[in-house]
Amino acid sequence: MLLVPISAMFFKAATVPPEQFWKIATSPVALSAYDVTFTTSIISALVNGVFGTLIAWVLIRYDFPLKRLVDASVDIPFALPTAVAGLTLATVYSENGWIGSIFAPFGIRISFTRLGVGVAMTLISLPFVVRTVQPVLQEMESEVEQAAWSLGASEFETFWRVILPPLFPAILTGVALGFARAVGEFGSTVIIASNTPFKDLIAPVLIFQRLEQYDYAGATVIGIVLLVISLVLLIGINLLQAWGRRYDQK
Repeated sequence: MLLVPISAMFFKAATVPPEQFWKIATSPVALSAYDVTFTTSIISALVNGVFGTLIAWVLIRYDFPLKRLVDASVDIPFALPTAVAGLTLATVYSENGWIGSIFAPFGIRISFTRLGVGVAMTLISLPFVVRTVQPVLQEMESEVEQAAWSLGASEFETFWRVILPPLFPAILTGVALGFARAVGEFGSTVIIASNTPFKDLIAPVLIFQRLEQYDYAGATVIGIVLLVISLVLLIGINLLQAWGRRYDQK
């Protein structure tokens, strides 16, 4: 299922002369799209790394009313069609929306800007961090933390030296998965962004625009660039998982 379309992309890209391939891949519009896509994805993934871990911590360590509802709501981005998510975000974060109207008096626009793209990427990639960190937190024994406290360690020292080391590989894996998901996001970002070149145009939308213009070679070249980066990320995720397993064995 994956080998055939991927092979077709490489075969199509092979028909493009190297000079033209490089020209398309490094064109100003493409470079700007790469910058918006990867920079925004990295920032969103790092934000989720912090707040996703915090959410997982609260869900595992604390009991509160409607906890199951909050836990189930984390998976909403998985089940919600991305186009619906984009339409909802564009409405809520518009200048007349519930949240956008709060920032509008300060001259901050969210919908149809690069900031809106970041909000959409953060939404759809948050569950990856939460669901990756939760199982690790569940398996951690509270007796280890109590032992550290009994030996005179502060709460910060206990978190930094006892809790974070086994949790760190899971956080990195969740961040990497969220980053990879954000890079390929299309449905929500195409609605909440204005899709203006050199402003908030992302690479997946640029590919779609090239296809609409029957520029199949240009779309294929940009797709190959994203594919190669995705494969590198996949290798990195596997290495992180292997590192985590070696840590557990020790």
